Amino acid sequence: MKNYAYGRVSSRDQNLERQLDAFENCGIVFDKIFYDKKSGKDFNRENYRKMIRCLKAGDLLVIKSIDRLGRSYDAILFEWRRITKEIKADVWVLDMPLLDTRTREDNLIGRFIADLVLQLLSFFAQHERDYIRMRQEEGIRAAQQRGVHFGRPRIECPNNFERIVNALERHEITPNEAFALADMRPSTFYRYARELLEE
Repeated sequence: MKNYAYGRVSSRDQNLERQLDAFENCGIVFDKIFYDKKSGKDFNRENYRKMIRCLKAGDLLVIKSIDRLGRSYDAILFEWRRITKEIKADVWVLDMPLLDTRTREDNLIGRFIADLVLQLLSFFAQHERDYIRMRQEEGIRAAQQRGVHFGRPRIECPNNFERIVNALERHEITPNEAFALADMRPSTFYRYARELLEE
């Protein structure tokens, strides 16, 4: 049985020191410490993949906090199951002692408690994301009711816009001249021209 640690920071200018200090002070002697300097949006990380290939049944993987594993709780749950159920290795999250699949007397209890805690964390993380999205939508609706406009500001038609459109229809000016006179991009010009003709 071997002991491994995994650390991650999101960018090259961030520092792994706090995670390495936590590994040094946790009382475990590690066979190898893996780390990546890459975003946690997915698990396509070179050293993470190497670490997964090294893990065997009965090995221990230590991480400082669950977000060092990844950002998405759905993906974390998938990886957690892969490590603990398929590979049958143990996981210990230093910042959250309940996320420790090792146990004092019966490994089944440790795994059950850790799985349960992780499921709860996943639920609350998803609930928080849904709540934030709902609040954003409510905020946008309230702002729109107050007359706040989102997106690019609406371009005002010049006073002589109708004359420009008429001149273009009579082939007195070219389309490029019409766009320049109206000071509009072609798509904007034609949209306003259609609205004018519909009126």
